[in-house]
Amino acid sequence: MSGSLQRRPSELYIGLMSGTSLDGVDAALVDLRSRPVLLGTEFLPYPKALKAVLFDLQAPSRDELHRASLAGIRLSGLYATAASRLLRKCRIPPGLVRAIGCHGQTVRHRPQSGYTVQLGSPAVLADRLGIPVVADFRSADIAAGGQGAPLVPAFHAAVFRSERVHRVVVNLGGIANLTSLPPRGKVKGFDTGPGNVLLDAWIAWRLGKDFDRGGRFASRGRPLQPLLGDLLADPYFHRSPPKSTGRDHFNLAWLRRFGVARHKAEDVQATLAELSARSIASAIARFCSGASEVYLCGGGARNSDLVRRIARALPDVPVASTLQLGIHPDWVEAMAFAWLAQRRVKGETANLPEVTGARNARVLGSICAA
Repeated sequence: MSGSLQRRPSELYIGLMSGTSLDGVDAALVDLRSRPVLLGTEFLPYPKALKAVLFDLQAPSRDELHRASLAGIRLSGLYATAASRLLRKCRIPPGLVRAIGCHGQTVRHRPQSGYTVQLGSPAVLADRLGIPVVADFRSADIAAGGQGAPLVPAFHAAVFRSERVHRVVVNLGGIANLTSLPPRGKVKGFDTGPGNVLLDAWIAWRLGKDFDRGGRFASRGRPLQPLLGDLLADPYFHRSPPKSTGRDHFNLAWLRRFGVARHKAEDVQATLAELSARSIASAIARFCSGASEVYLCGGGARNSDLVRRIARALPDVPVASTLQLGIHPDWVEAMAFAWLAQRRVKGETANLPEVTGARNARVLGSICAA
């Protein structure tokens, strides 16, 4: 494989993604000579100590600038390890990779205040691997008046759009976002609200687990309808796009305001699963009129209980995994940042103003030379 690649100009890119769930680093090696081809993957979980620091940095705290800088350096070491293991696994020398697209770890997302913060040190990563790094993908869009998120709808449109049917792609990360892909007309995309973030926060607080594997704990409970109604009354769910959100808004402190501690833990977990499912279904019904297929990706696609709830909330629309469209749901976002890195290297715009609300299309990301 590597010999045939060396005979042509290399369009190999690595995408690195660490999302709102704070579980670890996804690394994908992608051949972007034409339609994106996934050549290899690697996942590296966060060490508990680093995860704890990143979680604490989600909110204002003492000496946070110093602690954030140190965490960014440690995180970049983890990114470098994930990318190195990926290259060894695929038997690809670093010199064949044009660039790495690194999203960084979001710890603060405040587009209404004109900024967003993704931790990581592109210089450290580029130095460790000897490969140029593209990072800071959101800032140019925010400078143009946009939300800076979601950014993956442009990639969804490039690889999943059909000329025959109206598809919706739902990314079930910590925060859920959707992309509406009609055969003709403008692409839509926005954050619908919590995906896994509240499910993970609740089970961690009550049971000390990182996540509810397969949604088994939620499946033992019964949704509390009054509580669900109160949660769905949050103004975010009723805002029209463009919009984006994160742990800044949907977190354990937000949840505890509703007096959830007095209920059975499994019933609250079931209610939170319903919150994710119904807010997604409501967003599709309201803003994706005519959608005839829904495809799921992201870590939540492995939560069979959540997937069943989404399917029940969308009885007239078939729900499936993006695997049916040729890309495993675990690797869509990492591939997207490889693709976004290529756009930056080529000087091509990558945001969708109709999605983010930016004044115009922008070239996204900053390049850190090796």
